[in-house]
Amino acid sequence: MDEKKLLAEKFEASRPRLRSVAYRMLGSFTEAEDAVQEAWLRLSRTDTSGVENLGGWLTTVVSRVCLDMLRSRKSRREDPLDVEGSEQIAAPECGPEHEKLLADEVRLALLVVLETLAPAERIAFVLHDMFDLPFDEIAPIVGRSAIATRQLASRARRRVQGANAVADSDRTRQRQVVDAFLAASRGGNFEALLAVLDPDVVFRADPTAVNMGASAEVRGAAAVAGAFSGRAQGAQPALVDGGMGLVVEIGGQLRVVLNLTIVGGKITGIEAIAEPERLRALNLELFRN
Repeated sequence: MDEKKLLAEKFEASRPRLRSVAYRMLGSFTEAEDAVQEAWLRLSRTDTSGVENLGGWLTTVVSRVCLDMLRSRKSRREDPLDVEGSEQIAAPECGPEHEKLLADEVRLALLVVLETLAPAERIAFVLHDMFDLPFDEIAPIVGRSAIATRQLASRARRRVQGANAVADSDRTRQRQVVDAFLAASRGGNFEALLAVLDPDVVFRADPTAVNMGASAEVRGAAAVAGAFSGRAQGAQPALVDGGMGLVVEIGGQLRVVLNLTIVGGKITGIEAIAEPERLRALNLELFRN
């Protein structure tokens, strides 16, 4: 087999885990895909003959890419993105990392808290507590000693323990927010949309959704309200990987999923997912009225 083709196959075998790592670090489906793609570009330009553990090498590269993205986000003061829908995205199907991802502390509330951590704290916590990497392997990624890296993870862990007080985990309340958003959108009620949207809400769409007419990114309550006013006629409320969202079917075929982030009774993030592969990976449960 051609060496480049073999390398590509090995990378594709690692892609689900890399995507899962990147998503936990970044809290955004779109940014996670970008980080994984950057890892592939770096791999394709690297002589891997001396790499003994390709999986570990790729995890390190993705982690460093994510760290750079987090630092850039902090410098731009960007808002948290799609923190809901964390359970099913390409998570490993077995092993200790799978068990940790299913634990209560890494559900919706955790991703909200992770957004408040310093980039190095977030990387250290995710890699150690969620993916079982030892501190001596994480240390070079964050540029600290193993002892300092352990302290980073410890500080992050203490904040995570209080995560349930941070996120809006009341499903009934969240459903009310979704219903209010849907009614305001369908009715073209701009003021009602503003009432349910966080002032700094962020909307993002994947490339397929953009090709269908969505904007790649919209920021701010007024702009997002304008984009959704008079829309969502065919949308239905649903659980999206355990979090609140909306699904759009056309002719009985699933076309778009809107993954919603709800914190403090307000929608802080909306992500439009339309890429077929990503849609198939989602765990959806329609609400029955």
